[in-house]
Amino acid sequence: MRRLYEKNELFFALFWIIVYCLVSIPIRGTFGDGSGWMTIALLAIAVSITAFIKKNSLQEKYGLTGWPSSSGRYLLFIPMWILATGNLWDGVGIAYSGVNQVYAVVSMLLISYIEEVIFRGFLFKALIPRDGLKIAVIISSVTFGIGHIVNLFAGQASLEAVATVFFAIAWGFIFTFVFYKSGSLWPGIIAHGLVDAFSKFARDPESHAITAMDWSYIGATILTAILYGLYLSRLADEGND
Repeated sequence: MRRLYEKNELFFALFWIIVYCLVSIPIRGTFGDGSGWMTIALLAIAVSITAFIKKNSLQEKYGLTGWPSSSGRYLLFIPMWILATGNLWDGVGIAYSGVNQVYAVVSMLLISYIEEVIFRGFLFKALIPRDGLKIAVIISSVTFGIGHIVNLFAGQASLEAVATVFFAIAWGFIFTFVFYKSGSLWPGIIAHGLVDAFSKFARDPESHAITAMDWSYIGATILTAILYGLYLSRLADEGND
């Protein structure tokens, strides 16, 4: 794995994206998020990428050393935290019963960690020296959004899947820009985890129909992504050496 990383960081990132998709799609489609198998598979991926990062002392490069040092200027995290509760705006419910709900929530938290490390860490960092910052932000965000098309293969209706793609692109843009400007991956991991975990406490979580509140949430996320871009582009960079 180290040889692949040293030879081509972009191929290394793509390798992990492929592994993640090949593992998660069939398990999610067959057993669902509330399965212990899903949790075990995701845990194996999370442990593997974490072990690689630690073994090769890459924590600082991928923003895993801690919270942004000058967090005072990141009060802009507030709208991100508010958006993270969007899955609860239309009411509260339970996706699964008993231990399956625990599995689902843990799986969502693992997904947030894995996706942030893979898309914002491996992929984004590999693209910057190759294609420049602007292209790297776009590719990382769009790739993250398109990656959610796998919902089509996991039983979701096509309209919801398409809406999820644009929703995910907007979130990907927010996460990528926050990571680049703050130098820390943790704000994005936490916000991403809240978004995914709260999806398992949404009203009628198994329903694929998109409500007016869902569309409001998607619209608010896209608008916030635009405003984040405008605001963050004016901030000095931190931790991007």
